[in-house]
This record gives sequence, structure tokens and C-alpha cells, in this order.
Amino acid sequence: MKPKYCKESRVNRTSRVFPNDVNNHHTLFGGKLMSDLDQVASISAARHSRCECVTASTDSVDFLQPIGMSDSVCFESYVTWTGNSSMEVFVKIVAENLRTGDRKIAATAFLTFVALDENNRPTQVPKVIPETDEEKKLHETAEERAIMRKQRKVKSKELASVLTTKRFWDLYNG
Repeated sequence: MKPKYCKESRVNRTSRVFPNDVNNHHTLFGGKLMSDLDQVASISAARHSRCECVTASTDSVDFLQPIGMSDSVCFESYVTWTGNSSMEVFVKIVAENLRTGDRKIAATAFLTFVALDENNRPTQVPKVIPETDEEKKLHETAEERAIMRKQRKVKSKELASVLTTKRFWDLYNG
């Protein structure tokens, strides 16, 4: 399978922050940002694999700076690393003050997607070729993040094994 450049999966989407997008602090609601970043990341995964893809995990979302109502929000995503059927997608969120033109990194995120074949089974994806300094740095550090993802998944499964599926009212009635 022929490797692909990061730029081949790159997605850029810019939108405004409207009053219905903000929380009680008048900054962009975190859930809105997370929904939007999952959408752009899924497009990057599909562009890279040319397959249907599912979100396997949202590995991290780091909110670094608040995004206000005078800002636009630019989501930039691309595949930074691949396993056999999995893809790590990086999303950079840049807020731009539309009055001053000042730009800041407002958030960053890493998500993992799995490519599926026509039978909804994991299928092989191309390797990644980084070109820019940013792409190279993310690619070089990806294997360490992949190890941490696997460790976190084991811990999540251990935790899930002791969680209850009972309705909350049944917990107190025996």
C-alpha cells in the first residue's frame, strides 16, 4: 500500500462563534468544540484511508485559551500516524479575533479512528509521510502516544469490569 502525505488528509474549517454556541462565561461551549473537532477529524481519517471510519477514541482535548464571541474558530486536522487499521488524527484549533486579527492556539486534540472495509471489519491503511516541521514532530512522537492509548484502554476495560449497569434506583433497593 502506497504511503500518503499528511497534506492529503488535511482539513480546514472556519466558523464564527454565535450566541447559541457559548456557555455562561460567554466563551465557546466545550461540547460544541468537541463535536466540531470530531467531524473534521473524521474527514481527515476518511481522506487518508478512503474507507468508512469510526472514532475509536478521543485521546485528548486540551483547552488552552478561551474562544470568545468576537472570534472565528479554525479547525485544522490531518493524519499524523497510522498503525495497521488505525489512524491518529491531530486537530489544531486556532481562534482569531475578528476585530484585531490576533490569532492564538485555543485547543489541540488527538483522536484515533479505525478504517473499516465493506464488511465493517478493520482494514489496512496507508502509512504517513510527514513534510513540515509540525508534521514531523507529531509523527516522531506518535508511537509514544500509541503506547499510552493502549495502556489507557486496558485500564478502561478494567474499570468497566467493576462498573454497574443497574438503574440508580436499584442500587439502593438491593
